[in-house]
Order: sequence, then C-alpha cells, then structure tokens
Amino acid sequence: MGNSIILPGLIDIHVHLRDPGQTHKENFFTGSSAALAGGYTRIFDMPNNAKPIFTAKDLDEKLESANRQIVCDMGFYFGSQGDNLSEFSEVISQVSGLKLYLNKTTGGYILDVNYLLKIFNAWGSSKPVLVHAEADVIDDVMRAVRETGQSTHICHVSCEAELKPIIAAKLEGLPVSCGVTPHHLFLTGKDTERLGVYGRMKPELKPQSDFDYLWDHFDQIDVVESDHAPHTIKEKQDGAFGVPGLETTLPLLLQAVRENRLTMKDIIEKCDVNPRKILGLKAENDTHIEVEPIEYKIRASDLKSKCKWTPFDGMTVFGKVKKVIIRSKLVYEDGKVLAKPGDGKLLIKNS
Repeated sequence: MGNSIILPGLIDIHVHLRDPGQTHKENFFTGSSAALAGGYTRIFDMPNNAKPIFTAKDLDEKLESANRQIVCDMGFYFGSQGDNLSEFSEVISQVSGLKLYLNKTTGGYILDVNYLLKIFNAWGSSKPVLVHAEADVIDDVMRAVRETGQSTHICHVSCEAELKPIIAAKLEGLPVSCGVTPHHLFLTGKDTERLGVYGRMKPELKPQSDFDYLWDHFDQIDVVESDHAPHTIKEKQDGAFGVPGLETTLPLLLQAVRENRLTMKDIIEKCDVNPRKILGLKAENDTHIEVEPIEYKIRASDLKSKCKWTPFDGMTVFGKVKKVIIRSKLVYEDGKVLAKPGDGKLLIKNS
C-alpha cells in the first residue's frame, strides 16, 4: 500500500455552491464538506446564484451566510452584466475577482461582448476578471485584454479553438491564464451517449481531437478547476447544465499520474501554485492533505455533495483523501468532517 502521499491543501478557483437561493442542490456546509473530502482547503464561489451577486448588499448577505456554515476556507467573485459598475468600488476589497458570462450557462446571465471594454476599464483592479468565453467570443476577450491590460482568466477551456488563441496571447505577453475541468480532461463527446443527461454541461463535451489537443498542450493550461456544479437528479433529467467535481478531481488526476499522463508536480502546480499566483494567495505551510495510495471505484453514494451523483460513478481511480489539516488543525479524517460549521475562513483580504 505504501506511505501516504502528502500534498499542499488544494485550491479550486471555480465552484458553484448554490447558496443562497438553491440550497436544495447544495449549501455552504455540504459544498465545503465536499471540498475537504476532495482535498481542497481553499475554494472560490461563482456569482451566478438564483439571484445573481450583482450588488454589494447581496454579496454581504452571501458572505454572512457562508461565514456561519463553511468548514474550509472560501473566497467569492462578483458578477456583472454591465449595469452595476458603480458597485465595483464597494465590493473590490471583499472579492477575489469579477466573473463574466459570455455564453449560455446556468442562470443565463449573458453579457453582451460590447460591454467588455467598459467593464474591464471600470474594474481596473489587479484582481482578475474571470470569463466564461467559448470559441465564438474568445477573440473579443483577447482584444479587451490587449486594450486594457486587465489580468484575465478564461475558465474551463474545452477545445483547440479556445486554447489556441490563449496560447498565442500568452506568447504575445498578455496577462491571461486559463483553466480546464476534469470532465473535459477525462470525458469526450462519445461519453454523452452513455451518460445521457449526466453528461450535459457548458461548455459541452468535445470530440476526441479536442480532448487530445488539451492533453497535448496541458503545459499551457494554468489550473485544473472543478467547476463543481451540483443539481438534483430531477433537474438533470429536466436538462440542467453542470456536473459536481470537488470530490472526484484529485483521484482522477492521481489516476492519470499512475498512468504516466501527468506528474505529481503537475498536480501541485495546477491545483496550488498557479491558483495562488492568479488570485494573489499566500502559501500555507501549516496546511496540507494526506492521501492514501489505494485503488478504488468512485461511488456516487459516498459523496458529501448533496446531489449524490457523478458522471464518474463506477470509474476506477487512485488515491483517497485520508486527512486534511488546515492551519495545523485536523479538519477531516477517514471520511468524516471534523471541522464545525463556521470553522472555515472567509478569504476577503487577498490583494
């Protein structure tokens, strides 16, 4: 069996915990518990709640609710459709970045690309703008970055047509980064037949050629982000987009290490080092996780997430999170969350 694998506490810069507004899917306690079970000690929540986080008042209410419930550390993003720019100065010290949606996704808060420059200029912060920008709008985003110099992160790249312009922008010296999800790394369009509604997501699963392009250019991808997006089974059957990912990302990556597709250095770089660079976070030397090097099958029934399903159900993976230590305190061990609701820290001070 061997000794435990010791890793830094992982950082997921892209989760949707559905709280407030849709806590039947997930809430701050169940979502942060899922994070610990997956080896994540710092996670960052998106603003596309049922009532989007477009005002300082709604952000304050969200922070207060999270502060009472979280068992890991958590940061937040603000949102915009271009009509709330006066709110930016009020929220900038409390959030880790600004999230913009340029394509269809959960909530439908789509931004007209013509507002991009105006929003980038109004944001004007060292904290990044994160964008849901698929192939049809990726060039618009690069133009806005080029004109403003705004640090920008492109979420969940899924194909060559999205990643290729990002690679070119990096070579040009533009301040861009990008992330990839485990579902785009470990599933393809062919899997949608098998998965049915459970393979429905935005961006959608892509053909083998795009899958191969992501792997062939993995060194150009900055982070692995779960895009944890829980829905009830009924909601999935009704066509909801998104899949949970907090508890399955690390074992999938460790399985890839076992198959010589990745290295442990890759995991540390894309789940700790680069997320810290992008969001301006400090390393926490008194925080780490211990992973038991065993082979097992992912079981949806074992998940801490409320949704209790996963597109990876039944998949053989390697490496089960045994312990999570945050600031020298044991908060998770052998499948049990030891932290109490509210023990997690709000990450609202990072610069």
